[in-house]
Amino acid sequence: MRNLEPKGLWENFYSLTQIPRPSGKRKEIAEFLVNYGKSLGLETLQDEIGNVLIRKPASAGMEDHPGVILQGHMDMVPQKNGDKVFDFEKDAIQAYVEDNGEWVTADGTTLGADNGIGVATAMAILADKNAVHPPLEAFFTIDEETGMYGANDLKPGWLKGKYLLNLDSESEGELYVGCAGGVDTTAKFEYQEVETEKGDIALRVEVKGCKGGHSGCDIHLQRANAIKLLFRFLKEAVADYEARLACVEGGSLRNAIPREASAVITIPADSYQDVQDLVDRYEDLFLREYDGVDGGIRFTAKEVECPAKEMPEDVQDFLIHAVTLCPHGVYRVIPEAPDIVETSNNLAMISTEEGKVIVCCLTRSSVESRKEELQSIIQSAFSLAGAEVEFSGAYPGWKPNLKSRLLATLKETYEKEFKAEPRIVIIHAGLECGIIGAKYEGMEMISFGPTIEHPHSPDERVNIATVQKFYRFVQAALKAL
Repeated sequence: MRNLEPKGLWENFYSLTQIPRPSGKRKEIAEFLVNYGKSLGLETLQDEIGNVLIRKPASAGMEDHPGVILQGHMDMVPQKNGDKVFDFEKDAIQAYVEDNGEWVTADGTTLGADNGIGVATAMAILADKNAVHPPLEAFFTIDEETGMYGANDLKPGWLKGKYLLNLDSESEGELYVGCAGGVDTTAKFEYQEVETEKGDIALRVEVKGCKGGHSGCDIHLQRANAIKLLFRFLKEAVADYEARLACVEGGSLRNAIPREASAVITIPADSYQDVQDLVDRYEDLFLREYDGVDGGIRFTAKEVECPAKEMPEDVQDFLIHAVTLCPHGVYRVIPEAPDIVETSNNLAMISTEEGKVIVCCLTRSSVESRKEELQSIIQSAFSLAGAEVEFSGAYPGWKPNLKSRLLATLKETYEKEFKAEPRIVIIHAGLECGIIGAKYEGMEMISFGPTIEHPHSPDERVNIATVQKFYRFVQAALKAL
């Protein structure tokens, strides 16, 4: 990977893969970036929450041009295959070039190209003495993936530039000019556990092998949600085979489509074979339904030690009905552009603690009123089931400015460099532009990047040729500005 071009960018990216940086683990990656800026002799700042800002003076003759900000986030999404032994808090990402020589990927984990490539690009520009640019700032935020906390806590007045280039998009040849806003929903069921029926046996039922993916960029692909699959089975197992639910777990991140889910159920001993047959039937059903979309699904049941306690029957039933009713996937497309998702929900996580079940969703929309409508639907589903429902982490969408000078300049620059017209896109994912723009009125922003497939999943990979084009475009854009 170190032999790839542009060399400086890929060397920076390799360094980033060696630093554990899941969301929340900020110290080491922030220190690395601070030391990098200082090693170049550049003004380097860090705010109270950990955001890092590195300033580079303008090239000769461009001192009076409006300043430009290169912006990306430090953290990455920690997802791994179930059989992969890996600790995102300690281990380095095992990145490699695929045999065809076209892609960089990782061994059984997310790669961190989202947003490591963007960060590595800004670092390379900072170090490039031949780069031509106006007054330049490289701005690196913390914890974008879990709630955009770095952008949310950004101080007004800290950034000086007029134009912001967000380097956090994932399709080369596209210029993103707007994005969806989002909000988190948490539904909590609390209960007193009851004794398990004497003579019952316990099974651990588990859905694995779903592709998952980014809950914004990939939500339209109709991939399986492991939690939804599991609850289809649970509903029938409870209704027809006297199954009782002891605990349930699924998903791991609010912005990743759940790839795995499991539950421990208790059943009468004489129902064992019937339930095993039901598991087999559902696995066949899932494979047929998702053939060509998500073909690696596995659904298994294994006998385990019987728990002493389980959920009360009424709470179990209410939970199953609420999760079954909770929307997941595309809720509405943009009527004027039906290939673009307007509103969606990701039924993201479910977990069981002692006497408590917590369900988490991430709702996205480019229309605030539609986001509120879907919030209300989710709230109703869980409130009617007796859960306590809370909303948090709301962030605004980014309203397009199709008349901005920045867009016109980047569009013209792309056409000159590559003899092709870039697509102008509104993305159904959260970008920090909306939050930053709300704090810096009048700042013009564009987001773009190389081609990254399957972010937020262990299948994540980045196309090498598009990284080269991306870097060339950043250089040309800075020169044009």
